[in-house]
Amino acid sequence: MAEITGYGGEQISFLLETVRAPVIAPVLRICVYICLAMSIMVFIERLYMGIVIILVKLFLKKPEKRYNWKPMTEDVDVESGNSNFPTVLVQIPMYNEKEVYKISIGAACNLSWPADKLVIQVLDDSTDAHIKDLVEKECLRWGSKGVNIRYQIRETRGGYKAGALKEGLKHDYAKACEFVVIFDADFRPEPDFLRRAVPFLIHNPDIALVQGRWRFVNANECMLTRMQEMSLDYHFKVEQEVGSATHAFFGFNGTGGIWRLAAINEAGGWKDRTTVEDMDLAVRAGLKGWKFLYLGDLQVKSELPSTFKAFRFQQHRWSCGPANLFRKMVTEIATNKKVSLYKKFYVIYSFFFVRKLIAHMFTFFFYCVVLPLTILVPEVYVPKWGAIYIPCIITALNSVGTPRSFHLLFFWILFENVMSFQRTKATFIGLFEAKRANEWVVTEKLGDALKNKTKTAPKKSLSKFLGDRILIQELGFAAFLFFCGCYDFLYGRNNYFIYLFLQVITFTIAGFGFIGTVVPTS
Repeated sequence: MAEITGYGGEQISFLLETVRAPVIAPVLRICVYICLAMSIMVFIERLYMGIVIILVKLFLKKPEKRYNWKPMTEDVDVESGNSNFPTVLVQIPMYNEKEVYKISIGAACNLSWPADKLVIQVLDDSTDAHIKDLVEKECLRWGSKGVNIRYQIRETRGGYKAGALKEGLKHDYAKACEFVVIFDADFRPEPDFLRRAVPFLIHNPDIALVQGRWRFVNANECMLTRMQEMSLDYHFKVEQEVGSATHAFFGFNGTGGIWRLAAINEAGGWKDRTTVEDMDLAVRAGLKGWKFLYLGDLQVKSELPSTFKAFRFQQHRWSCGPANLFRKMVTEIATNKKVSLYKKFYVIYSFFFVRKLIAHMFTFFFYCVVLPLTILVPEVYVPKWGAIYIPCIITALNSVGTPRSFHLLFFWILFENVMSFQRTKATFIGLFEAKRANEWVVTEKLGDALKNKTKTAPKKSLSKFLGDRILIQELGFAAFLFFCGCYDFLYGRNNYFIYLFLQVITFTIAGFGFIGTVVPTS
C-alpha cells in the first residue's frame, strides 16, 4: 500500500499494513477462489451449450422431421364445420397499453384460422379509463367484422398477469378450447403462426408447449436495444434450442407460445407466487412429464424496452423471479418421481443454479468488487486464466447469437457488468424474499409514438426528475472503481486500470441515466 503522508496518515497507513496481510488478504483470497469456481461453472455451461448447438445444427433433423407434423387442411364438413381444426383461444393481457393495443389486437385478429374455431380474448387490466375505452372500442370494431373477440376486465389486478390469464380461462368459451396461445400487448404474430405451430400439438399428444422466437422491431433504435438483442438472441438461439433438443424442456417466455390447455390444468394452472408465472408453469408442467418444443423459425415480432428505467424494472423482475421460484421449487424438483435424475440435475443445476443465480453473481462480484480490490491488496494474486482467458471465451460464446453485433462486443461486456449489479441485487431479493420480491412493474412500450412524435411524458418536478434519472448506487461504484483504477495506474503492476477506467465511464453514464431513449416531457 502506498504511503499516506502526515501524522494521521501514517497511523492509518500503519493500521492498514498491520491488518492487510493477516486479515484482509486471506478473506479476499477466499473470495477470489469462490469467483474462480463460479467462472469455471459458467465456462463449462457455456462450452457445453456451444458444443450441443453445433451438433444440433449439423446433425439434428428439423422439428417437422423429428416429430409428427402434417399441414392443416381445409376439409370442411357440412354438419360439423371445420372439423380438422381445433378451437384455439388467443389471450392478450394488457395494462394501459395505449401505444401498442391496436397492433397486437389487429395481428391476433388476422391469424389464418377458421373464424368459428378462433376466440380472441383481450384481458384488459388498465387503470386508465380513457385507455380502457379505446381498447374496448377496438374490440367492438373487430367484432363487427365477424371476429369472435371478447373484451374482459377485472375489478382488481390481483395476481397481475398470472391473475388475468387465470381469470380468462374460467369462462365457459375458454374451457371449450383445446389450445391457448398468449401474446403480450407488443407482440405481432404472422398470420400463419397457428398453422405452423398447432400441428405439432395435434399429432404429438405428449407436447404441451410450442414456443416461437422473438424478433425485435426496434433493435436498431439505440445502443440499449442493440445490447438487449445480443443477450436475448443468445437466449433463444442457444439456450432455448439446446433445452428443446436435449431435454424437451426450457422456460416458457410468457408470450409467443401456444399451450395445450390440458397441460396447464394438470400442472395446476397459473400461479402468482412469483413474478415469473411463465417459468413457474413451465417447471410444473415439465415435472408432470410434458414435453416442450422450441421452433427457431417460428418468429414473432415484438418490442424491446428502449428507456433505461423500463429496462431496469424488467431486469429486476427477470432476475428476482427465477431466484424466488428456485427457492420455492428446488425441493419439489429434487423429490419428483416422474422425470429422470438427469433431467432433474439439468433443471436444478444448469437451468436454475448456473444460469439464473451464479452467472449474475460471478459477473458482478468478480469484475466489479473482487478484482478491483486485489489491486489494493497486492498479496492476493488472480491468475490470468481466471481474469482474462476464461472470461474472453465466455464472452465469445455469448456472441454467437448475434453475429451482426460482434463489433459491439466490448461495449456489451461493459454494459453487462453494470447491469449485473441490478441483477445480483434482484437475485438476492428473490432468494431471501425481501421487500421487492413480488414487485411487478409493467414494461413500458412506446410503439411508434416517438417516430410519430406523439409521445410526451408528463412534466416532472426537478426532484422527481433527478430521482428517476440519477442512480446513486451506480455512481458510487463508479467512484470506487475510479479510485482503484487510479491506484493501479500509480502503484499497480497488472494494468487493470485500462479496464477499470472504461468501466467507470459506463457506470457513470448509467448513473446519470444517459442510456436508451429519452421520452420528452410536455
